[in-house]
Amino acid sequence: MGANQLVVLNVYDMYWMNEYTSSIGIGVFHSGIEVYGREFAYGGHPYPFSGIFEISPGNASELGETFKFKEAVVLGSTDFLEDDIEKIVEELGKEYKGNAYHLMHKNCNHFSSALSESCLPKEWLTPAALQSSVSQELQDELEEAEDAVASAAMASTAGGSRPGRHTKL
Repeated sequence: MGANQLVVLNVYDMYWMNEYTSSIGIGVFHSGIEVYGREFAYGGHPYPFSGIFEISPGNASELGETFKFKEAVVLGSTDFLEDDIEKIVEELGKEYKGNAYHLMHKNCNHFSSALSESCLPKEWLTPAALQSSVSQELQDELEEAEDAVASAAMASTAGGSRPGRHTKL
């Protein structure tokens, strides 16, 4: 496989009103996925062919004057070659046709999700991987707690307290 390439979600404010509404958790946003120094996104048009397009990463001016770059979020990395990414994008273009665009049901954010899931290792995206990660964190915390209890028990035994007896303070 190829070099370890970052997969980045680029997010854009779509309308000037987001400056006022994003602080309360609402707004209209555009997104694209950046990999190999290229950003892929999806938009609508009236024709039955791919609505996927490419822009310079983070360049809101290529999207239009109502767009403003908001943030880049690193999602992970991929070992797919650039040619593999191009094939994935081409395949997704069969599903993400311009005339299939829908503001609520099939938009740029749905495409970004689909492309990122196609680029990142599957084990990162499964509930089992998440469960394993959470389980390991909980196991580490449990071991730390057990160590703390054992240390406290040893300290109280060394201090002359008798096991099994409680002292009221």
